[in-house]
Amino acid sequence: MVRKSFKMKLYEGMAEEYEKRHNALWPEMKDMIHEYGGSNYSIFLDTETNVLYGYIELEDAEKWDKSADTEICRKWWDFMADIMETNPDNSPVSIDLKPVFHLD
Repeated sequence: MVRKSFKMKLYEGMAEEYEKRHNALWPEMKDMIHEYGGSNYSIFLDTETNVLYGYIELEDAEKWDKSADTEICRKWWDFMADIMETNPDNSPVSIDLKPVFHLD
């Protein structure tokens, strides 16, 4: 199991919309996350900076990386692009965080 953490950034005033969209996460997106080995997925928001911190546990990092090529993932990126910082392909600007401590 791989623990992955990352940060992304919302546009100003978009926190409520971001939460609303994730509370109504499409069933196909949930299925894809599980199909590509993702579980225990959480996203946290720093309301002072609009920085999102994500955490997900993966069966296999290489398998997870392939999820970016799925139609549903691309559709989700397009759906979210108006409320957060994105790359030219609408994927979220996502910066991996370095693990420095873990306690089982």
